[in-house]
Amino acid sequence: MKLQNIIFQIGGLLLVAGAIMPMVPGMSNMAALCFAIGALCFAGMQMLQRYDGKSVILRRLFRQQKLGALLIIVSAAMMNLPQYFPELLQGDEWKVTLIVAAVLEVYTSFRIPQEMEKAE
Repeated sequence: MKLQNIIFQIGGLLLVAGAIMPMVPGMSNMAALCFAIGALCFAGMQMLQRYDGKSVILRRLFRQQKLGALLIIVSAAMMNLPQYFPELLQGDEWKVTLIVAAVLEVYTSFRIPQEMEKAE
């Protein structure tokens, strides 16, 4: 459990670093790799979280959280795609999926603990 928490936190830090790096000149090449590694760590640990209770609301929130994690991985793929297939994407489309993922992640991060308290 402790190792999963460490991987989750490192993944989150790499996500933030990878999202900020394109704004720094000369670091955009490393940004995609950093973001992809962070996305795999962060989303992978979120996919391992389970809820086996009976609350329909909590089941829905955990599904939304998994959807946000999947969208983070899609953002990482879209961030890396222009390097290999420049004719497919212009380069900034990944920001749209990242914004949707961030909204889902923030919403569920506040609602899940709130609903867990109600369930107890």
